[in-house]
Amino acid sequence: MVKAGRAAATWRAYREVSRPGSPGVGARLKAVPRMIRAAVKGEYHGLTKGKLAMLGMAVAYIVSPIDVVPDFLLGIGIVDDFGVLLWLATALLGESGQFVDWENGARSVHPGPVQTGPVHKGRARR
Repeated sequence: MVKAGRAAATWRAYREVSRPGSPGVGARLKAVPRMIRAAVKGEYHGLTKGKLAMLGMAVAYIVSPIDVVPDFLLGIGIVDDFGVLLWLATALLGESGQFVDWENGARSVHPGPVQTGPVHKGRARR
């Protein structure tokens, strides 16, 4: 079930990258350092501190010699690292694509949760 979810997320990321008018893989990869810098400075609100922490933990897990499933267990040990790498790549491609769109559009528009709810328009008092 988890593998199917990862495969579906990867397929969605591929479709997004290959969509006409969408930033390509090269533009997205070049944008990652700028995206992280803008998120840390608070200029870009599409990448929250929580998302940034998750991406950092994924990188740490991949490069760390300590794993949930040891790498010497051939097959199983490498699959967990590959799953994290696949999630990381998919997340970075998606987030950086949104960042490039944000950069190319009006920077004043902040991606993220849309504020919904009643709009109170008061009447002007006479």
